Amino acid sequence: MFAVIKTGGKQYSVAANDLLKVEKLAGNAGDIVEFNEVLMVGEGADAKVGKPFVDGAMVTAEVVEQGRARKVIAFKKRRRQNSKRTRGHRQHQTTIRISEILTDGAKPKKKAAAPKKAAAKKTEDTPKKAAPEKAAAAPKPKAEAKPKAETKAKAPAKSDDAPAAIFSAPEGAADDLKKITGVGPVLEKKLHAFGVTQYAQIAAFTKADIDKLDEALSFKGRIERDDWVGQAKALGEDAAK
Repeated sequence: MFAVIKTGGKQYSVAANDLLKVEKLAGNAGDIVEFNEVLMVGEGADAKVGKPFVDGAMVTAEVVEQGRARKVIAFKKRRRQNSKRTRGHRQHQTTIRISEILTDGAKPKKKAAAPKKAAAKKTEDTPKKAAPEKAAAAPKPKAEAKPKAETKAKAPAKSDDAPAAIFSAPEGAADDLKKITGVGPVLEKKLHAFGVTQYAQIAAFTKADIDKLDEALSFKGRIERDDWVGQAKALGEDAAK
């Protein structure tokens, strides 16, 4: 049996145990959501078509995860106006698994209630297990001197964790790197610490330079996806005018 449901302004043909991504729905992983707007239900000659919806029909699904779709880049340029704009958008979406297709006013089975009760029992049991640990840690007031030694040892480690320069910073004033899509004040400070300060420097990056900076920032290819080199070239040309 299959059904055609409507959600988020779109129509989906679904069957039991189907996994699909729809526009964002309210709920957490494991929650049960209901779709009452069923346009068609059945199979073959027994299929029922609604006017617009089928009376007494319902489709239930379990929320698998909440996430976002792939980033879409929108670039807009106005001719002879010296105007360029690049924006990115990631649509929120929910991954669901179809549980039941119900007809004639049948009520759904609430299978998601059992895991929630089990989770509640686990939370009730955790304080009991944590109580002996606190009681065992209480009769050791003399061990307070060790944390002080640890804090002293950790203090110089912060200076060691400061980012080291990867490139030699070019001469001249630093450009406003925050104009590059995805670069904020915090990331700009990191780039300065790595020796990246100007548009022309980024525009001249080689593949090896991009991989080196991408690894240092743990970006996993974000520099190439956002086209930092192309953006830096355009910003450098605009600044030169």
